[in-house]
Amino acid sequence: MIQSKYSHDGMFILEHSFELPVDHSQPDSNLISLFIREIRADPKKKKPYLVFLQGGPGFESPRPVTHSGWIKYTLNHYNILLLDQRGTGRSTPVNFQTMGGWSPENQANYLQYFRADNIVRDAEAIRKELIGDEPWSILGQSFGGFCSLNYLSFHSRGLREVFITGGIPPLKAHPDDIYKRTYGRVKNKNEEFYRIFPHAHDRACQIADLIQKTNPTLPSGERLTIERFQLLGLQLGFNDGYATLNYLFEHAISNGELSYSFTKGLFGLQAFDTNPFFTVLHEACYAQQFSTDWSAEKIRHAFPEFDSSARDPFLFTGEMLYPWMMDQFKALVPLRDAAHILAGKSDWPMLYDPTALMKNNVPIAAAVYTNDMYVDKDYSMESARSIKGIRCWETDEFEHNGLRSHGEKILAKLFELLD
Repeated sequence: MIQSKYSHDGMFILEHSFELPVDHSQPDSNLISLFIREIRADPKKKKPYLVFLQGGPGFESPRPVTHSGWIKYTLNHYNILLLDQRGTGRSTPVNFQTMGGWSPENQANYLQYFRADNIVRDAEAIRKELIGDEPWSILGQSFGGFCSLNYLSFHSRGLREVFITGGIPPLKAHPDDIYKRTYGRVKNKNEEFYRIFPHAHDRACQIADLIQKTNPTLPSGERLTIERFQLLGLQLGFNDGYATLNYLFEHAISNGELSYSFTKGLFGLQAFDTNPFFTVLHEACYAQQFSTDWSAEKIRHAFPEFDSSARDPFLFTGEMLYPWMMDQFKALVPLRDAAHILAGKSDWPMLYDPTALMKNNVPIAAAVYTNDMYVDKDYSMESARSIKGIRCWETDEFEHNGLRSHGEKILAKLFELLD
């Protein structure tokens, strides 16, 4: 159903809403709303659809403010559908406000339906309602690439072609093995950060010591711990991340204590409270007939250099989610017990069908970033060797957020691969 139409900065926009079941195997189960923002360069010109599958999990689709970047480039070839994946953006929300009064068991039972498999089922239901039997194209960024391989595994008839940026997942690996590699990559990013901004290490140590000494609070009233400070390492995987942290640290200390501008800046960089999926379901993105049991926390013990007491060097963590976050982020506390239930869940359904992928006949072009901190390059290339017809472009020119920072150049290359 079209909710509204309007034009903005050379883009013609239609807003769609769809009602779909939480559990697609039970069509009469609870319904949720799915929101899609359709963008066209010309409202009258028919072009094939390209659906954007956002990274995360748990982040809404981009909100285009200007007619620029990858969206502007893509509109030359497609009409774009920006899907707010279930639970995000203007789709029926999932957070501590909507689920806070539920029992942990009911929360966990509900949240299990918010992985890639059901995101893809939503997309397929929407495709059939919008264009019937006609296939469409998809662009998967990061976790959106995980969704893309699920789509190719189980619903490939709905696909015309697939583009993936920084998001070819391992097809079988356990998160324990994934994090063994991830900690090493994050350590390398820390070292590079300190090489580029050598003064940043001393400042990071000073900040950590002040946190230990003064027990500061954030603008939200939450306590700032060294472990939470270390979470800023999530920025190290972005092309602008090193500079972002360097400038944040510049004015971190005022009159012997942490400045308000620093604590406010740190708080603004940590969206775990507004996106519970990222913490609660992040490791479950890999789970297939096994439990994850807080893999990042388990494996961290094998890397003592990441201990919060270490100073030579002081290391930031990366895209790792820890059980203590469910206590330190007050918006996650109401979901804490459900998170532990899901971490112990061992009967997760399979996300990929290796046999179907080996027989794939959908054109696929993928950008694989050599130095990607979030998605391991070697796992990506190993998976690619098991997918018939995929064309990979490995490049060390971009970081994980290459689509956002240099989207026109990246998509030009991917479109060329399928010409």
